[in-house]
Amino acid sequence: MLGDPRTVRVTGDLTAAMYRRPEDVDAEEHPECYRDQPVAEAYCWSNLTSGNGSRALWLLLLPFMVVNLAHWMRPAATGRGRAVRFYGVLVRVLALSLTVLLTAAACEVALDLVAWQCAGVSACSDRRSWLGFLSSEQGGWWSQPGRRLALAAVLPTALVTLLWYLSNRTWSAYESQRPFLGTGARGDARGDSRGGPDGDLGGGRHGDTPHPDDTPVPATRPALGRPGFWYGRRLVARLRAAHTAAGLLTVAVFVELAAADYDGAHSGPGPALLGRLLTTALALCALLVLAVVCRRGRSERRLDHRLDGAVITFLPSAALVLLALSLLHAAWSRPGWTSSGALVAGEDTFRALTVGQGLLVVALAAVALSLHRHAPDARTSLYGLGGPAIAMLACALGGVMTGGLAQRVADWLDGPGTPGMGAGSAIGGPPVLLSWQASVLPVLLLVLLVPVGVLLVRTARLTRRTEPVVAAEYAPEYEGRTPERGRTRQIARVRATARLTDEAPWIIGLLSGATLLLGAAALAGSWATGQVPGRAMDGTGPFLESAAEAAQSTGSWMVGFGFVLFVASGRRAYRDASARRTIGILWDVGTYWPRAAHPFAPPCYAERAVPDLASRMSAWTARTGGRLVISGHSQGSVLAASAVWQLPAVTRRRVALLTYGSPVERLYGRWFPAYFGPAALRGLHGSVHCWRNLWRATDPIGGPVRVGGAAGRPEVDRGPLKDPLVHGRTAELPLPEPILGHSDYQADPAFAQERAALLAELGPVLPRQGGDGAGHPSAEGQGSSGRSSG
Repeated sequence: MLGDPRTVRVTGDLTAAMYRRPEDVDAEEHPECYRDQPVAEAYCWSNLTSGNGSRALWLLLLPFMVVNLAHWMRPAATGRGRAVRFYGVLVRVLALSLTVLLTAAACEVALDLVAWQCAGVSACSDRRSWLGFLSSEQGGWWSQPGRRLALAAVLPTALVTLLWYLSNRTWSAYESQRPFLGTGARGDARGDSRGGPDGDLGGGRHGDTPHPDDTPVPATRPALGRPGFWYGRRLVARLRAAHTAAGLLTVAVFVELAAADYDGAHSGPGPALLGRLLTTALALCALLVLAVVCRRGRSERRLDHRLDGAVITFLPSAALVLLALSLLHAAWSRPGWTSSGALVAGEDTFRALTVGQGLLVVALAAVALSLHRHAPDARTSLYGLGGPAIAMLACALGGVMTGGLAQRVADWLDGPGTPGMGAGSAIGGPPVLLSWQASVLPVLLLVLLVPVGVLLVRTARLTRRTEPVVAAEYAPEYEGRTPERGRTRQIARVRATARLTDEAPWIIGLLSGATLLLGAAALAGSWATGQVPGRAMDGTGPFLESAAEAAQSTGSWMVGFGFVLFVASGRRAYRDASARRTIGILWDVGTYWPRAAHPFAPPCYAERAVPDLASRMSAWTARTGGRLVISGHSQGSVLAASAVWQLPAVTRRRVALLTYGSPVERLYGRWFPAYFGPAALRGLHGSVHCWRNLWRATDPIGGPVRVGGAAGRPEVDRGPLKDPLVHGRTAELPLPEPILGHSDYQADPAFAQERAALLAELGPVLPRQGGDGAGHPSAEGQGSSGRSSG
């Protein structure tokens, strides 16, 4: 981006930093040399999203990241504080259920399938030599079911501990930096909009005279501009404690219910009373966890440095003590205890989670629809139901990972048998509900064939309608000759395909609705029959029997394949830097938002990047009195806008914003209307010195921001830009020009024109910084995540 293979880091670290060309390092000391040119400076943040191989494992946290997105997708609404808070509570409880679901999956594999079922049946344990010391046939110390469960509980406990460790470690590495409370930001730190001195990162000047546009205008501070928005330490710490406790309690419930069930039927009053006391204590601690999750949300209007020390310390410790007591209780000698069937807690836990998640999604949809009706916006995705739809998909992803893991392990343990089908099966297999959920997956894919076919037909028709438009645009190039039809069709097809992004809302809505209905059908089928689909349909006729068995086997294979695909993708990304960068690009959107609903979601890089940019702009302009143009591409344009919102009002009036290939309105404005809706974008346009946005019809990600000129201010959007610049071959360009789509906006002459115009708008020149401050790497290349997103 800097156009020079030699770069110098001027501030920052190896994770994210500002770079300049070597000759521009001391530009501030020689302002006379920069009267007619900007000082280019690049902010590289790619290592926040791609980085080393270990971050590929974040892919396994995908359901947590998706449900965290649902928190930020609520419709825009004013004067509905209670409804907004209730929306946040519902999402946080739904996120908590996903933690319990993941832990329950680990318990199902380690405790139920391995320690309880396989180790308790000689036909299974004899085929697994590593289970010999646990086998009930050996008669050793570990052969008692309670002791096997206590030993197997180490695995899910270690998983919960690992999640806690990763959440704590990534917070320290990514999100723990407090926003810089320097001269340029002190006004905002107090929660007002008085602001500080002038600011610049893209094009600035020392000591320039007042500009007519420097008079601050009153504007409502949007949520992204609040002092505490990018510092959610208090909430993340409290949620981390609650989710850790929930995971430990889930393990304790699986162990304790098995022991209490046996004691209630075979032991004396003493052990039975102890079991009831432990069960009651577990229930009370679970209610306390739920209360902590529901109690309060984020504190954004001020920088909150406090921590809820009592909750952070007491809650996980109490859960750990109860888990230890449950393990000791289960490990107490019970010579007559034998394991048969499935664990008591398995089926009930998964049914309760499925019912609870379905009810929470429906309640979330009702609240979201109410908020949208209060302040309707035609551009909002799914009439405000985007958040509930995404939350439903997060639950579906969790279900695929859970069911896939349980099904694959059960098939592996059972050898040639099919778990749950009776004849030839050594073990009963996972809960019946998981088999029913897997069975509806092929039906869901068949349902999706309809919208996919509709999209293909629409795209083909749009391509045909666009061909004459493309030919007319490039007709002057041919001076009366007919443009080459194959090239015209290619350009028209790319434009039509790029518009598929705008069809995503109704596809996601259909997928989410079908998932909810089919999930309810799977729950009803498992509850009514108590058997896997292949056996539940016995006696209904050859067609239904074969269809049920086919759906069960196909679905089992598909959920298993889905889980293996997650693991394989993570392993490939761990070993392959290019694959890791591809995953990093996907993470650019998912981890832009702070962890407000799920503390085990991948870390939010924007809690580091946005304060970095805002601090650099405030500090540089306060020190030099300069002005700037900050430009950003794709996700970098979102970071640039977020950083500008964090600036004091006076500083924003000295900033020009240049965005290109920007999803600010096309994706963020439609899916996150409370934060990037029309009012927020109009406010941003009115508060900065000037703003221009470049977009192409061939770009599937970027688009117009749809903010018109007001009070004599120019239009923000310029586009659609011509792409490709030349239709056919010319003497100057004898080879076909590529269709750039989302990339290489800087190669378009419009980019240089608009940047020069913005620099001219800022007034007379003394050193001005004219770089892109939102994610571009240096010419050496700091990682393709930064290159594609900034």
